[in-house]
Amino acid sequence: MATIKIKGMTCQHCAITVTETLMAVEGVTNVRVDLVAGTATFDEEGPVDTAALSEALEQAGYEME
Repeated sequence: MATIKIKGMTCQHCAITVTETLMAVEGVTNVRVDLVAGTATFDEEGPVDTAALSEALEQAGYEME
């Protein structure tokens, strides 16, 4: 299980978008977004490329801290 901090989430729609964005990254499963804490927790099926996470989030309009 991994947890990342995400900047730019302000509403439930943001949480849904972040969940879908992270699920599209290879190796990421079971994404849980905490809007209040500004975090996303997920399970990893093998190594997950941090740069791929960051790039996917940036393309969706968010920033990984």
